[in-house]
Amino acid sequence: MQLALRKKIESHEVPTGVLDSPPRSSFRPVQAWALAGGAILTVQLYVWAKWVTGPYFVRVPPGPSDPPTWMKTILGIWTGVIMLGLPVAIYCVVIRPWRRERRITTDGMLIGAFGLAFFQDPLLNYLNTWCTYNTWLFNRGSWVMDVPGWVSWNKPGQMMAEPLLMNAPGYTWGVLLCTMLGCWVMRRAKLRWPNIGVPGLIGVLVVFTFFFDIVIEGLFLMPMGLFTYPGAIRFLSLFPGTYHQYPIYEGLMWGGVQAGFCSLRFFTDDRGRTFVERGLERVQGGAVKRDSMRFLAIFAAVSVFFFVFYTIPAQWLAMHADPWPEDIQKRSYFTMGICGEGTGRLCPHPSLPIEQGTTSAYIGPDGEVVIPKGTELPKIVPFDRAE
Repeated sequence: MQLALRKKIESHEVPTGVLDSPPRSSFRPVQAWALAGGAILTVQLYVWAKWVTGPYFVRVPPGPSDPPTWMKTILGIWTGVIMLGLPVAIYCVVIRPWRRERRITTDGMLIGAFGLAFFQDPLLNYLNTWCTYNTWLFNRGSWVMDVPGWVSWNKPGQMMAEPLLMNAPGYTWGVLLCTMLGCWVMRRAKLRWPNIGVPGLIGVLVVFTFFFDIVIEGLFLMPMGLFTYPGAIRFLSLFPGTYHQYPIYEGLMWGGVQAGFCSLRFFTDDRGRTFVERGLERVQGGAVKRDSMRFLAIFAAVSVFFFVFYTIPAQWLAMHADPWPEDIQKRSYFTMGICGEGTGRLCPHPSLPIEQGTTSAYIGPDGEVVIPKGTELPKIVPFDRAE
C-alpha cells in the first residue's frame, strides 16, 4: 500500500505529504457528551433501583391537616391534565415524526431527556430542607437518601416526597412545552431586531423565562398548593409569610435552566443538530448507535444546565434559609413529616444547627440537645505540653 502511494506521488497523482501527515483523531465532541450522559444515566438508574427496592419507597402521609376542598379539587384536575397530556405529547413529538420521517427528532430526544432530568428535582434539599411538596398528592417518598453524600434528615415515611403522578409527566412534556415557547420568543425577537445577535437573543430569553417562571410558579402552581418554599429569604420573596411565598431568585435559577434548554434547542446547525451533536456525521455505525449517542449527548447537556443553574446555587440558599412561616408549619401536608407537631423535631431555623443525616445530634422542642441512639459525641483532646 505504501509503495503504491509512493509511485502515485512521484507521478503527481497524490499530493506530497499525504503519507507523512498524522492520522486525524477519530474522537468527536458528540462522543464526549454521550459518555457524560451515559455516566449520569448509570448513576440515576442505580439510585432509582436502590430506592424502589429499599425502605424509602413508602408513602409520606399528609398528617392530620386536610387541604381545603378547593385545593384538592384543583390539584386533582391538574394532575389529570398533566397525566393525559403525556401520551399526547409522546405521540406528537416521537411517534408521528417517526412514522412520517423514520427518524427521532430533536424534540423527541428532548422529551426523554427532560423526563430523566426529573431526578434532580429534589436535590435542592441536599444540604438542608427549604422546599416541600404537598403530601396529600400520591407519592412514594423519594430517592434522596440513596443519593451519595445526602445530608438532610429523612427517614421512611418522613422525608422529601415527590408527587410522582404530577412531576414525572410534568417534567417530561411540560418542560418541553415551555422550551418550545421560549424558542418562539427568540424567533419573534429575531424578526423584531434582525441584528440582535446571539448574546442579545439569550438576554431576551433570560428576561422572558424569569417573568414566565414568576407567573407559572408564583401565581399558579404555588397558590394551588403543589409545593412551598418555607426556607425562602422573605425580603426577597413575593407574598412573604404565606404558604405560597415565592422567592424571586427562583425565577433567576429556573429561568436560567429554562434558558439553557431553549438555547440548546434553538441554536442548531444547517442540519438541525444541537451543539452537543457536533461530529455525529463522522461517527461510524447504524441508526440505533447514532440515535443512542444523540440522546445521551442531549441528556448530558440538559443535566448540566439543570445542575449548574439550579442544583448548585440551591445549596447556598439552603444554608441561608429563613425561618419557616407559621402558615406552612400549621399545615401538616406541607411539612412532609420531617418536623413540627408530633415529630419531636423543630423545623429548620437559622438559630438551629443544620443536621447531618440521622446520626446528628439536634435541638428538641424543649430546647434540650437530643443525641440519637448509637451516636457518640466527640471528646476534647488535650494539647501536648512540655514536661
